[in-house]
Amino acid sequence: MCLSPLHPLLLRLPKCEHHIHIEGSLTPSLLFSLSAKNSIPLPSVSEDPAFASPEALNERYARFSSLDDFLAYYYAGMRVLVTARDFSELAYEYLAGQARDANLWHAEVFFDPQAHLERGVDIETVVGGLLDGKRRAEEEVAKSGGKRLTVLFIPCLLRHLSVDDSAACFELMRGKGYFADGSLAGLGLCSSEVARPPGNWAGIFADARREGIRRTAHAGEEGPPGYVVGALDVLGVERIDHGVRAVEDEGVMERLSREGVLLTVCPMSNVRLKGAERIEHVPIREFLDRGVRFSINSDDPAYFEHWLQDNYCAVQEAFGLGREEWKTIARNSVEGSWCGEERKREILEEIEEVFRETEVSAV
Repeated sequence: MCLSPLHPLLLRLPKCEHHIHIEGSLTPSLLFSLSAKNSIPLPSVSEDPAFASPEALNERYARFSSLDDFLAYYYAGMRVLVTARDFSELAYEYLAGQARDANLWHAEVFFDPQAHLERGVDIETVVGGLLDGKRRAEEEVAKSGGKRLTVLFIPCLLRHLSVDDSAACFELMRGKGYFADGSLAGLGLCSSEVARPPGNWAGIFADARREGIRRTAHAGEEGPPGYVVGALDVLGVERIDHGVRAVEDEGVMERLSREGVLLTVCPMSNVRLKGAERIEHVPIREFLDRGVRFSINSDDPAYFEHWLQDNYCAVQEAFGLGREEWKTIARNSVEGSWCGEERKREILEEIEEVFRETEVSAV
């Protein structure tokens, strides 16, 4: 919990999360439970002492040395996800938990279909399970009264696999009608950036664009500012995931501000994966001062031990933002979302109400 006088405001603030990998919400306790249920062996303790217990694994997660170090555990962990019920439970735990603990109102959730397909888990199992978890969470939140939860799912193509594999995966999802019927809200691109420029996936994203499929891509986390430009110009994305290295190029910063591109920033992820030495080095202040729009997100919270509310509090502790700055962040998060205009209006009205009420209580 942060000690800022604005902490009550940050708790009550309706939140939109745009950068959460659902596989990254797989806690060590759920991982061990699904391993036992599905008879999926984890690495032996002799191979990796971190797999001695959920507690030992959680402690290892606190010592990631790089993005690739994290990804090794990330992809090993998701092997326990086998049945539609597993994916449903994973989605439900994240969505219901964050609606309760972080006042989450709208979530746009990434998942990695190729990582499951190559394990022999079919796309119907993955998508059907995620949609069931969404339904369960939305129903639970609606019964609690006072707010509504909305959820969109975005499959991410994986940079570390071949472009041909990405193309086949996209065609599979398109052929199933998942984009046309709204089961999937858009297309993303993730995994290690180094030496994998966005333009490699230009053909796939051009096909998506022609069909009116919304597009986003990880860029400027590890990769240089030029990768942000490539994602915008070559892939035609509407949003940039991470984007923090844009601060290194004045021209890119000016363009992001001028065009109103939303960056989905993950502050504690940047620190845990050594992209920033301390949270004070994440360019939150530069983005605010230059009018670059961003939202605050958790990325892979089960691996970084910082969920959505933790990231809001960490930013406040590091930067001491004022009420108007938080209002700007909150409004930009809503306006950069892919939900409908009516849903945006509902959330924006609640934000204004929270600011009015907290202003009165602070007097």
